[in-house]
Amino acid sequence: MADTRMESLFNEQKWEELQNLLTDKPSPEIAEMLSTMAKTHRVLLYHALPFPQSFEVFSYLEPDIQDSLLTELTDQEARELLAKLRPDDRTVLLEDLPRQTTMRLLNLLSPPDLIEARKLLGYPEESIGRLMTPDFVSVLPSWTIERALQHIRRKGREAETIGIIYVTDAQEKLLNALGLERLVLAAPSATIENIMDHSFVALAPEEDREEAVRIMQKYDLFALPVVDTNGVLLGIVTADDVFDVATEEATEDIQKGAAVEPLKMSYREASVWGLYRKRIPWLIGLVLVNLGASVVLAAYEEILTSAIALVFFIPLLMASGGNTGTQAATLMVRALATEDVKGSQWIKVLGKEFGVGSLLGITMGMGVGLIGVGRSDWSIGLAVGLATTAIVLVSNLIGVLFPVALNFFRIDPAVASSPMVTSTADVTSLLLYFSIATVIIGGGTGWWM
Repeated sequence: MADTRMESLFNEQKWEELQNLLTDKPSPEIAEMLSTMAKTHRVLLYHALPFPQSFEVFSYLEPDIQDSLLTELTDQEARELLAKLRPDDRTVLLEDLPRQTTMRLLNLLSPPDLIEARKLLGYPEESIGRLMTPDFVSVLPSWTIERALQHIRRKGREAETIGIIYVTDAQEKLLNALGLERLVLAAPSATIENIMDHSFVALAPEEDREEAVRIMQKYDLFALPVVDTNGVLLGIVTADDVFDVATEEATEDIQKGAAVEPLKMSYREASVWGLYRKRIPWLIGLVLVNLGASVVLAAYEEILTSAIALVFFIPLLMASGGNTGTQAATLMVRALATEDVKGSQWIKVLGKEFGVGSLLGITMGMGVGLIGVGRSDWSIGLAVGLATTAIVLVSNLIGVLFPVALNFFRIDPAVASSPMVTSTADVTSLLLYFSIATVIIGGGTGWWM
């Protein structure tokens, strides 16, 4: 352990002093420390945590460590831990654990908690329903501000947040979402209805959890209500859960962008075999795509033999095409993810990128053409210059169209990974290069020599 004093107390088994020292440490730091310890030491240290603090620390641990600790707890200890966890944290725990462990824990829940857990687990995976918590504070529009504040004081300790108070009718239909400050600043004798503006944003439980991320960012909110088709308030989604989702989704997109199947776990947890299985399918697929480059080279062997200077520019042109395509794909994947660009706007996007690709291609083509003239003669310079212009333009359009096409078919645009775009651009670059060189130089006869 990094803390020398804590390590000394642990080795000497001075549990009372260790408890006092741990009380002053933030729960995330303790969870991080537990993650780096051997299993036997981890269990002992976790048991040394003060009783209320252990529940909070548990919620910060990775699923595999939670599972490991749960197997070491008695049924009574596990029952108490589950009862103290917030419903949304409990749902995340139950869905990430092995099925056998999940069934054991469900059997330990109290009847009300079991009903609640089964209801939340009944929503689709990665849906807002799995993310929401039913712990919120609601008031009636007919209540006075004074009565509402008294209600908040009574129920607030059990709620996920009291920053936003929800106004519902007698049938629990959501009518408004009010910031707590509006109640605090209002006259005690005024009614909730007097300060309502009937303005709120709500989500459906079946929607994808990424929608919660998007809506929170758009409206700058830290909590969102979740309602059913009749407008009945079912629960809320809070910023801490959404932040975890945003981090997880960003990690998945980065992994897809590198042609790796999302791990669905931290890298530290992943085994060698697991990492192999996530990476090998894409690598085999990219090998098959790159075989196209070998086919193109074989088809144009004659012109390569007669104009050996063309070989010098192959790496340069392939790199230019791959880099251009990767740039375009990265910009488009992010624009689609943030809804800066809608899939229906693809024609406008294509027109814009045609202009960008043309300017990039002409600029790079002139530079490479001059290098070609200096390296050999004007015919080589013209061939590589025109080829560069065409390659950059076409690769730019490939980089744009890949994500747009995937988005149209409701496939994550992040799958349009840089390696896939680069490999496709490589094959296209060689085809364009040798086609243009054949026309300009002529059949590989080397007539300029």
